[in-house]
Amino acid sequence: MDGERVANSPSRALIHEPALRRPLDGGRARVERPRTIRWMLIMGLVLAVALGALYGFNRFREQAIATYFANNKPPPAQISAAAAKTEDVPRFAPGIGSAVAVHQVTINPEVGGRVTRIFFEPGATVKAGDPLVQLNDAPERGDLADYEAQARWAQATLQRSSQLAQRQFEARETVDQKQSQLDQARAQIIKTEAVIAQKLIRAPFSGQLGMRQVEVGQYLTPGAPIATLTDLSMLYINFTLPSQMRPKISVGQRVNVTADAFPGRTFPAQITTIEPQVSADTRTMAIQATMPNPGNALLPGMFVNAAVALPQQRDIVVLPETAVDNTLYGDSVYVVREDGKDTKGNPILKVARTSVKTGARWDGKVAILSGLEPGQRVVTAGQVKLQDGARVTVTGSPAPQPPANPTPN
Repeated sequence: MDGERVANSPSRALIHEPALRRPLDGGRARVERPRTIRWMLIMGLVLAVALGALYGFNRFREQAIATYFANNKPPPAQISAAAAKTEDVPRFAPGIGSAVAVHQVTINPEVGGRVTRIFFEPGATVKAGDPLVQLNDAPERGDLADYEAQARWAQATLQRSSQLAQRQFEARETVDQKQSQLDQARAQIIKTEAVIAQKLIRAPFSGQLGMRQVEVGQYLTPGAPIATLTDLSMLYINFTLPSQMRPKISVGQRVNVTADAFPGRTFPAQITTIEPQVSADTRTMAIQATMPNPGNALLPGMFVNAAVALPQQRDIVVLPETAVDNTLYGDSVYVVREDGKDTKGNPILKVARTSVKTGARWDGKVAILSGLEPGQRVVTAGQVKLQDGARVTVTGSPAPQPPANPTPN
C-alpha cells in the first residue's frame, strides 16, 4: 500500500508527467544560453586582442630591424683594382712528347775477350777518347812483335836484293818478291794494331756513363753491353701536332718546353725537323725540336709538354689572372663604377658583376675576348667578400702575384 501511495502521490505524478516537465527544462535552457554566448564573445575578444598584439609586435620588429640596418650600413669592402689594358697576346700550338738524347749509345766491344781492367766508375762523366775497358790483348801483341820482325827482315832482304839487282847479280823478279813480303808484313802489323786498338774500348763522345754491367775477369762477346753513354748537353724534343696545323708550323720556330718535374720552369727549343709524312692512324705530324739542356736538368725519356709559338694576337684586352672569378655559370669579373658622391664630395664606388669570355692564360695574365672594354677598372683581390652592387674602397695594395718558382708539395 505504501507503494500505491507513492505512486498515487500528486508530486510524483507531476514529475513524471511530460507535459508538466517541459516548462522546467525550457527555463533552464533560457538561463544557460546567454551565459554561453557571453563566454564565447569574451574568448573571441581575448583572441582578437592577442592576435592584434602579435601582429603589431611583428610590424614593430620589422620596422625596427629595417631602421637599424638603414642607419647601420656596413663599411665599404676593401679591394685591389686594376685597369683593363690592351696587349699583344702570345699564341701557342700545344703538343705532347718526350725528350730524347742527341747522342746516346750503349758501349759494346767489337771483338771478344777477357776484361783485364776497368777505367771508369758508374755515373762518371767522360770525354771523347777516354779509355773505359781493357780486354786481354797479349796474343795480339805477340803477333804484332812477330810481324814487326818479319817486316824488318823483309826490309833488309829487299835492300840487299835491290843492290844486287842494280849490279845485274839478281833478277828483278826477286826484288819484287822481297817488296811483296815487306808489304804483307806491314799489312799484318796494321791489322794487328787495329785489333789491339779494338780491345781498348774508349768513349766515342763526351757524356755521362750509366751503370757498369761488366766485371774484371769477365769474358765479353762482341756486342755485349758494358755501360750506357749519354750526352745530356743537347736533347731532342719529339712531339706531335694535328695535321691541320701544318700551314702554321715551320722549321726554326720557337718551342717552349715544360716538364712536370720542373713546375714553373720553361726550356726554350727550336724546331729542326718536320716529318714529311702524316700518320695514317692519328692524322698527326711528328715534329722534332732541339734544345740545350742547362744543368742537365731534363733526362731522355721524360714526358714533356711542347708549345710552338705562333704569331701574336694584336691589341687584346688583358687582365691579371686573379681578377677572373671562375664559377659553374662561367667566368666573370667585378667592374668598379662610380655611383654618385658622399657628403664629403668623395665618389661612391660600387661593383657590378660582369660576365666575360676568356682566352689564353700566360705569366699570371688572362686575355679577355669579350665583355670588357679597355680602361675599365676591375677587382683583382677581395672578390670573396663582394656581391653585385656592394660598396667598395680601393686600397693601394697590389694584386697578389703567383710565385715565381712554385715548389710542389
